[in-house]
Amino acid sequence: MAVNRFEQVDEPQADAITLSLSARDGETFGRIACPAELAGGHLVNDFVSDEMEPKEAFRSAIGLANEIKAPIVVEDSQGLWQDEWGVLYREDD
Repeated sequence: MAVNRFEQVDEPQADAITLSLSARDGETFGRIACPAELAGGHLVNDFVSDEMEPKEAFRSAIGLANEIKAPIVVEDSQGLWQDEWGVLYREDD
Protein backbone atom coordinates (compact mmCIF):
# COMPACT_ATOMS: atom_id res chain seq x y z
CA MET A 1 0.00 0.00 0.00
CA ALA A 2 1.27 3.48 -0.88
CA VAL A 3 2.23 5.78 1.96
CA ASN A 4 0.85 9.32 1.95
CA ARG A 5 3.46 12.09 1.92
CA PHE A 6 2.92 15.60 3.27
CA GLU A 7 5.23 18.58 3.01
CA GLN A 8 6.18 20.27 6.28
CA VAL A 9 6.06 24.08 6.17
CA ASP A 10 6.77 26.88 8.64
CA GLU A 11 3.59 28.88 8.02
CA PRO A 12 0.21 28.51 6.28
CA GLN A 13 0.47 28.41 2.49
CA ALA A 14 -1.69 30.29 -0.02
CA ASP A 15 -1.73 27.36 -2.46
CA ALA A 16 -2.64 24.53 -0.07
CA ILE A 17 -4.77 23.49 2.87
CA THR A 18 -2.58 23.85 5.96
CA LEU A 19 -2.93 21.43 8.86
CA SER A 20 -1.31 23.08 11.91
CA LEU A 21 -0.41 20.98 14.93
CA SER A 22 0.29 22.48 18.36
CA ALA A 23 0.41 21.46 22.01
CA ARG A 24 -0.12 23.25 25.29
CA ASP A 25 -0.83 22.12 28.83
CA GLY A 26 -0.12 18.51 27.81
CA GLU A 27 -2.79 18.43 25.08
CA THR A 28 -2.25 18.28 21.33
CA PHE A 29 -4.49 20.18 18.91
CA GLY A 30 -4.96 20.46 15.18
CA ARG A 31 -6.31 23.37 13.18
CA ILE A 32 -7.09 23.64 9.46
CA ALA A 33 -6.60 26.74 7.30
CA CYS A 34 -7.88 27.00 3.74
CA PRO A 35 -7.57 30.14 1.59
CA ALA A 36 -10.90 31.06 -0.07
CA GLU A 37 -9.17 31.45 -3.43
CA LEU A 38 -7.99 27.84 -3.28
CA ALA A 39 -11.51 26.55 -2.70
CA GLY A 40 -12.75 27.48 -6.17
CA GLY A 41 -15.95 29.19 -5.01
CA HIS A 42 -16.72 26.78 -2.15
CA LEU A 43 -15.70 29.46 0.39
CA VAL A 44 -16.46 33.18 0.47
CA ASN A 45 -13.73 33.97 3.02
CA ASP A 46 -10.53 32.29 4.12
CA PHE A 47 -11.37 29.46 6.50
CA VAL A 48 -9.59 28.66 9.79
CA SER A 49 -11.12 25.93 11.92
CA ASP A 50 -11.40 25.82 15.67
CA GLU A 51 -8.85 23.66 17.48
CA MET A 52 -9.77 19.99 17.51
CA GLU A 53 -8.28 16.62 18.37
CA PRO A 54 -5.34 16.07 15.98
CA LYS A 55 -6.68 12.90 14.35
CA GLU A 56 -10.01 14.65 13.71
CA ALA A 57 -8.17 17.64 12.22
CA PHE A 58 -6.15 15.34 9.97
CA ARG A 59 -9.26 13.51 8.76
CA SER A 60 -11.10 16.81 8.20
CA ALA A 61 -8.17 18.20 6.20
CA ILE A 62 -8.17 15.05 4.02
CA GLY A 63 -11.93 15.33 3.47
CA LEU A 64 -11.69 19.00 2.50
CA ALA A 65 -8.72 18.33 0.22
CA ASN A 66 -10.62 15.58 -1.56
CA GLU A 67 -13.71 17.76 -1.92
CA ILE A 68 -11.95 20.78 -3.43
CA LYS A 69 -9.06 18.88 -5.06
CA ALA A 70 -6.32 20.74 -3.18
CA PRO A 71 -2.99 19.69 -1.64
CA ILE A 72 -2.34 19.55 2.11
CA VAL A 73 0.77 20.85 3.87
CA VAL A 74 1.60 20.50 7.56
CA GLU A 75 2.83 23.13 10.02
CA ASP A 76 4.41 21.18 12.89
CA SER A 77 7.12 23.14 14.71
CA GLN A 78 6.70 20.99 17.86
CA GLY A 79 7.20 17.60 16.20
CA LEU A 80 3.68 16.29 16.91
CA TRP A 81 3.15 14.46 13.59
CA GLN A 82 2.03 10.84 13.96
CA ASP A 83 3.75 8.30 11.70
CA GLU A 84 0.48 6.44 11.14
CA TRP A 85 -0.68 9.43 9.04
CA GLY A 86 2.13 9.04 6.52
CA VAL A 87 5.51 10.61 5.80
CA LEU A 88 6.22 14.22 6.72
CA TYR A 89 9.03 15.73 4.64
CA ARG A 90 10.65 19.10 3.97
CA GLU A 91 11.17 20.34 0.43
CA ASP A 92 14.90 20.59 -0.30
CA ASP A 93 16.12 24.15 -0.70
